[in-house]
Amino acid sequence: MAKLVLIRHGQSEWNALNLFNGWVDTNLSEKGIEQAKHAGQLLKEEGLVFDQAYTSVLTRAITTLHLALAEAGQLYVPEMKSWRLNERHYGALQGQNKAEAAEKWGDEQVHIWRRSYDVLPPMLDSYEKEVTVQGKTYPAFDARYADVPYGELPLGENLKVTLARVLPFFEAHIKQDLQAGKDVVIAAHGNSLRALVKHLEKIADDDILSVEIANGQPLVYDLDEADLSIKSKKVLGD
Repeated sequence: MAKLVLIRHGQSEWNALNLFNGWVDTNLSEKGIEQAKHAGQLLKEEGLVFDQAYTSVLTRAITTLHLALAEAGQLYVPEMKSWRLNERHYGALQGQNKAEAAEKWGDEQVHIWRRSYDVLPPMLDSYEKEVTVQGKTYPAFDARYADVPYGELPLGENLKVTLARVLPFFEAHIKQDLQAGKDVVIAAHGNSLRALVKHLEKIADDDILSVEIANGQPLVYDLDEADLSIKSKKVLGD
């Protein structure tokens, strides 16, 4: 039996400001830091010990992983970062206030962009290396993506597209570890983790829309090593 633990990063600066975040590289808020530490405490209380860790290349997820592992006394665990575990790219919505976007385009349209499985948001016209919002500049498409083939970087994504870029990484790395009996922790994002949950639990396209993953609450799966079928599932601290 292999264990897979999914942790959505703690609250980010832009989560706190009600802004669309996506691939823009924001930090954890003070609340987010506490959520990440609490996640680590929950892992320790549960007696979970990991062989391998994975995270995205976005700071809020990396920081969450490190804070959680430090609290669990496992900062030594080998880790791998990949852009394929990044949050869904919200296209031209990134940096916009969600309430203001609803006023501009209507509640229903923004809800469709946020929750629909296969409807794309308004797309960016080009790759911007940084984004300035409320007088502060944040990294966007920078050196961390230098080795990614140009056409693979998104200008906007829905959950369907997010799943399509997460799965190759899952198949090539995470699945191999789990089938080898390794216990794995992934610290990533609401939508990249929802994509994995959809795949693991075989959730229908319409049903995934109602699935939420809370910040800093570890989701623990016991998986059969042969076919990765789910033997048990629970949320820590729920």
